[in-house]
Amino acid sequence: MTHPYLTEDHDIFRKSFRKFLEKEAYPYYEKWEEERMIPRAFWKKMGEHGYLCPDIAEEYGGSGVDWGFSVIINEELERVGSSMIGIGLHNDIVVPYIHSYGTVEQKQKWLPKCATGEIITAIAMTEPGTGSDLSNIETTAKLEGDHYLLNGQKTFITNGITADLVVVACKTDAHAVPRHKGISLLVVERDTPGFSRGRKLQKVGLHAQDTAELIFEDCKVPKENLLGAEGHGFRYLMEKLQQERLIVAIAAQVASEEMLRNTIEYVKSRQAFGK
Repeated sequence: MTHPYLTEDHDIFRKSFRKFLEKEAYPYYEKWEEERMIPRAFWKKMGEHGYLCPDIAEEYGGSGVDWGFSVIINEELERVGSSMIGIGLHNDIVVPYIHSYGTVEQKQKWLPKCATGEIITAIAMTEPGTGSDLSNIETTAKLEGDHYLLNGQKTFITNGITADLVVVACKTDAHAVPRHKGISLLVVERDTPGFSRGRKLQKVGLHAQDTAELIFEDCKVPKENLLGAEGHGFRYLMEKLQQERLIVAIAAQVASEEMLRNTIEYVKSRQAFGK
């Protein structure tokens, strides 16, 4: 499909990326589905070729290109299979929080490795008893000295098993009125004391996409890992969820296109009753 806003540079990029996927992803996708995981080696190859976080600033390891390149990456990954959505989540949902709201020190520490694939990210909003209404989250974080003590449980977290860095929505003020004003975002690193993974969830589809439960038990998060301002987390989420919805829409459209293409191929080639 030709998009009116995409240039010749975008078309060249699409051809190059598709060629990369034909070599590095298509032949292995069914194996990844069976193994219930996309290997970290693939993430590293994506990073080596500049296909991770292309729109972040060059000073932080990205290419500083327009979002059209991200659209192409998401479209072509979806054509491989829907289990590839964790990469779009990393590129276009989680990393933008750090890029937009992080301090210079945070961006220097994390973003270059996000672009190389050394760091895989996730965002933890949903809880066992809380879905769409984020103001009802029960995960809490209490500042004690130079650390927050984070307590709670998250579920249905995309990239939950592989993630090295998780942006966690939590209540830093449980008594705030209205309730959403008490929400903050903390960045939890892989080996943080008190952070553990729960079940890797079995799903109807998306088998290679690792979806998991995350558990925080007196998880000791340095106060320097607060993302943006305390109590502003809900506003940040509302700003960034718009792009997340676009990512989902792009995947849904491409999946529909692929299902239609597969169906047409099938009905044209199927033999029945001698015809």
